[in-house]
Amino acid sequence: MQDLDALLALAVRVSLIGFMVGSLLDMGLELRVRDALACLGNRRFLARAVAFGFVVGPALAWAIGRVLRLDPSYAAGLTLVGLTPCAPFLPALVRHAKGDMRYAAAMMLVAAVGTVLVLPVVGPLVAEGLTIDAWTVARPILVLVLLPLLVGMAVFGAAPPVAAALHPWARAVGGLAAVALLVLCVIVYGRSMAGTFGERVVVAEVLFLGALTLMAYRSGGGLAQGERSVLGLGMCTRNLGAALAPLLAMEAPDERAVVAVVLALPVQLVCAVVAAAIFARAAKSSPVAEG
Repeated sequence: MQDLDALLALAVRVSLIGFMVGSLLDMGLELRVRDALACLGNRRFLARAVAFGFVVGPALAWAIGRVLRLDPSYAAGLTLVGLTPCAPFLPALVRHAKGDMRYAAAMMLVAAVGTVLVLPVVGPLVAEGLTIDAWTVARPILVLVLLPLLVGMAVFGAAPPVAAALHPWARAVGGLAAVALLVLCVIVYGRSMAGTFGERVVVAEVLFLGALTLMAYRSGGGLAQGERSVLGLGMCTRNLGAALAPLLAMEAPDERAVVAVVLALPVQLVCAVVAAAIFARAAKSSPVAEG
């Protein structure tokens, strides 16, 4: 039984990495670095991304933990989730939502840099005994987020025909890994989700993701529909690798805090898929076509 559990846990990790790398490489293979950087010149988008990602998000997670009177360990896990916006599989969701892929790349850059800067400072305030090395946070972000994205961009910039040939393969890998990940999450985490329902952890995470996504999306005055979709989905998805890194670096990780972070994976996938479908419907009815 333990061997099967270990095998399933490994399968979840492999499928998650495949989803992350495939999605980010796929996005990079059709984007230029200068286009993503140019989007950061949009001050309205940049200000909202930073505010909701690193001020409103953590504050909302903390407040929900207090209102629902979560166990302190579960609350700490939820707050760590609140400190790490923008999952590496954001590009697949933005594409489904018919959002602006240039802004998706910009969102990834903002979230990656912000997480590396903010988490080591704020994280130790979340849980007693938690210390965070900046490199512990930065390593998974550099390897699994920025590297495949930048490699794809470099290939597209240097050899567009090669990028065009690799594009369908990267998308296929990301798509297959996504299906595998959803199935495995139900198998592996279904019992844990049911076991913590009385502790209101799943309820707290649904409230957190739903409220933050709605606030970010509805705050997008002056932004195009495709940009608002990126902002909303960037807040709805969370970089759980970064959230788990400081917990797993401890000699004796708080199991309840780890469970709260892990449970956010299936919860955010469901919430993000629903949000992407709603945003896609809004994009179809938008009078201005999004690029």
